[in-house]
Amino acid sequence: MPIASPPGAILVAMSRRSVLVLHGPNLNLLGTREPEVYGRLSLADIDKRLREHGRGRAVRVESRQSNVEGQLIDWLQGAEGEGFLGVVLNPGAFTHYSIALRDAVGGIRVPVVEVHLSNVHAREEFRRHSVIAAVALGQIAGFGVDSYLLGVDALLALATRAPARTTRAPDGRPAGRARRR
Repeated sequence: MPIASPPGAILVAMSRRSVLVLHGPNLNLLGTREPEVYGRLSLADIDKRLREHGRGRAVRVESRQSNVEGQLIDWLQGAEGEGFLGVVLNPGAFTHYSIALRDAVGGIRVPVVEVHLSNVHAREEFRRHSVIAAVALGQIAGFGVDSYLLGVDALLALATRAPARTTRAPDGRPAGRARRR
């Protein structure tokens, strides 16, 4: 007689090879909003590329978008419980001022890679500062859709070379997070 799995065990086991991609405000307008800066791909096109990229690496990629800061925070805080190995986050305009989003990234145990389609460091002065970067594993910017794909690859590289991080650095963040100044 086969042994029964607890409810939800299969979902969690499958999601251990899953990456959560979070798109912040206004990214639902991709393809039409400033295509000279953000490109002509729609958010649906980017999500399709992410799923294909994940399939090629035997990982499931789940994408979500919200213009609401609190929704992004809820998804970040729920990522570990849903079994995601990490989060690729494009915080959009929240990058520059959302202390609440920064605190959410700093308060979770799964690694977060911050990504941006455009090179934010070559744009307006106010776009050059990220409040998220100091608590993210790293930041990838300026490669268009490839910024997201590189973010997925960075999380997978981390997952294959290191066991799950359960220790904390002296400042309370999960060990292994790069501190940026």
